[in-house]
Amino acid sequence: MHDFAWRLSAVAVVAAACLVGCGLSRSDDTTVRRVIDGDTVQLRDGRMVRYLGIDTPEVRRREGTRWVVDPEPMSREATAFNRALVEGRVVRLEYDAKTHDRFDRILAYVYVSDTEGGEIMVNAALLREGLAELLIIPPNVKYTDEFRAIVEEARRAHRGLWRGHYED
Repeated sequence: MHDFAWRLSAVAVVAAACLVGCGLSRSDDTTVRRVIDGDTVQLRDGRMVRYLGIDTPEVRRREGTRWVVDPEPMSREATAFNRALVEGRVVRLEYDAKTHDRFDRILAYVYVSDTEGGEIMVNAALLREGLAELLIIPPNVKYTDEFRAIVEEARRAHRGLWRGHYED
């Protein structure tokens, strides 16, 4: 059994080295250039990041080949909240099983430092404030249980999207 554990550890070390060496680390630190909406940001290098596990109301919609500003309820609040947390700040991106969507956006859980030296997961903060709904798309399911509990608490507290729309 000891030999098996040693081999398993060796495989894990090699896999981790490959991830880092291949540029596919499971988390990255980078700076947010601008906030697109409640669940999408653009990084300093131009890449786009779509937050995993959540969906915020849309500020704009596509009409033919152009975008039209047509804010859904709570979309501006979600965008402003996201902007206050991350715009111009260094964030840490944590990846799940699938790292990009069909639009080539990075899919990530986004963390920002708090005032006490810890981190805030922005995805969870948006859910907690009632500014996002749960959107779990396999295989990216890492925080499903935690996110469900956060949404339920926001609903019970009638925060954001859940004001007047949820009965205990």
